[in-house]
Amino acid sequence: MTILVAGASGATGRKLVEQLLNSGQQVKVIVRSPDRLPGSWKESGQVTVIHASLPEMSDKELNEHVKNCQAVVSCLGHNLSWKGIYGKPRKLVTDAVKKLTEAIQTHRPEIPVKFVLMNTAGNRNRDLNEPVSIRHKIVVGILRLLLPPHPDNEQAADYLRTKIGQTHQYLEWVAVRPDNLLHADQVSDYEVYPSPIRDAIFNAGKTSRINVGHFMARLITEPDTWNKWKGQMPVIYNKAT
Repeated sequence: MTILVAGASGATGRKLVEQLLNSGQQVKVIVRSPDRLPGSWKESGQVTVIHASLPEMSDKELNEHVKNCQAVVSCLGHNLSWKGIYGKPRKLVTDAVKKLTEAIQTHRPEIPVKFVLMNTAGNRNRDLNEPVSIRHKIVVGILRLLLPPHPDNEQAADYLRTKIGQTHQYLEWVAVRPDNLLHADQVSDYEVYPSPIRDAIFNAGKTSRINVGHFMARLITEPDTWNKWKGQMPVIYNKAT
């Protein structure tokens, strides 16, 4: 299987790529700074490094890179800096989802391509009745006004829900929603739910990045796992010890 990963040099993207390599997959990575990649990737016959910025890549270039991929993943996110949060592109994640899914559709694949988006537990799945408190709604409203990355994450998932939908001919999707992200060296036990079981603002859970990468790799490589979650926005938490 060949998988294209955007945002592979990020903290979670790296964990995903490592999991995919461990399972014997071929991986294409789009990165602006190849120097940030592990040396083992550059020497591996499993990894194709595409030195480019996705927002600046032409449709023709991206179409060629997506060609013959059975899965595409976006682990893109805004850098936690003033420029990353308030600078351009304001809709980094949403624009990437649109661009990548349009590239997939260009090839009209016989078997739908799997598209996985890394999202956030702070974003509600509006296909479901996910109740939140009044104070939660107030805080989210403030975040939409003051922090551009939050509405970007919302709009990216909404694009998959409303524009791609549940019965698309050429692609299927899953938007993975981790809660408060943390670093860990090893995969640990984790739990996956259709909707949050905690308040992501006032009672956030914990999710290690390596567990997110492990779950996304399972979605891509395990048909039963994909069929269970396709068209949904599963929430992943580290299992409490």
